[in-house]
Amino acid sequence: MRRIPTITKNLLIINVLAFLMMYALRTVSFSGAGPVDLNDIFGLHFFMAPDFRLYQLVTYMFMHAGLEHIFFNMFALWMFGMVVENVWGPKKFLFYYIACGIGAGLFQEAAQFCSFYLTVASQYPSLSLAQLPEVARHLGDALNSWTTVGASGAVYAILLAFGMTFPNERLFIIPIPIPIKAKWFVMIYAGIELFSAMSTTNDNVAHLAHLGGMVVGFFLIRYWRSHPGAGYDRSGGQQFFDNLKRRWDNRAHRNEFGHTGTQSNGNAYNNRQQDWDYNRREREDQAEVDLILDKIRKSGYDSLTAEEKRKLFDSSKRH
Repeated sequence: MRRIPTITKNLLIINVLAFLMMYALRTVSFSGAGPVDLNDIFGLHFFMAPDFRLYQLVTYMFMHAGLEHIFFNMFALWMFGMVVENVWGPKKFLFYYIACGIGAGLFQEAAQFCSFYLTVASQYPSLSLAQLPEVARHLGDALNSWTTVGASGAVYAILLAFGMTFPNERLFIIPIPIPIKAKWFVMIYAGIELFSAMSTTNDNVAHLAHLGGMVVGFFLIRYWRSHPGAGYDRSGGQQFFDNLKRRWDNRAHRNEFGHTGTQSNGNAYNNRQQDWDYNRREREDQAEVDLILDKIRKSGYDSLTAEEKRKLFDSSKRH
């Protein structure tokens, strides 16, 4: 757990605690009022239902329907969230997670509204949109059952972020027997969700919420990429990890072949002295860069001071 970045670790803990509390309260009665269903309180209700509350657009993503539901969501959050948070930093990662979760909830609300309208309009063709609130008031109990729970929308957005940040990374996905690039993996998942959302089967899965999270995440990343000063900067993580590897390779190359060719005896001492001074400066610079890279892995690129960013920039130009 100590290697899991701060936000990812806290999200995992909050989701698991909420799930355990949900199960515990379902079996306990309070003053004869019966058990408490946290999914009913904090799950996202249809916005025209009597039990809808605005805060549910945030709280619903910390509630889950069952053990399988939370297991796969938390596994994906742990697997991909760790990498994305290490590249973006905790603040940007948390903003992205919450924003995409809210966006997924709004997509689900829109899908439920369309379903509600089409269902009512099929029975009353002359019904206008202005009359829908009155119909919803009479169908309050039924509409309250339209409840969405789960972190899937935000988790799918994290999956998209991984695919867009590391498009050519190869993943082994069961049951596919060969590695697949992350970008194709994301496209396949998005295609499955789109197909499922457009199918007529009712599997009680919020496929449009999953797609909604990915859509919001896609536009956020595109915006950050076109406005580097607004936040998104892939160089804040991966570029400097690549620079570290390149510097290590360069050092190994220098150790193997040396910095100079065959020299006359009169210049040998001066050349060796220059090499020693050069290697000493390189070791000192490398030690500073290593400390900065460790800081990036723990707290993200945004935690660096202006001087530390300048140091990394100068180092990357030299190598």
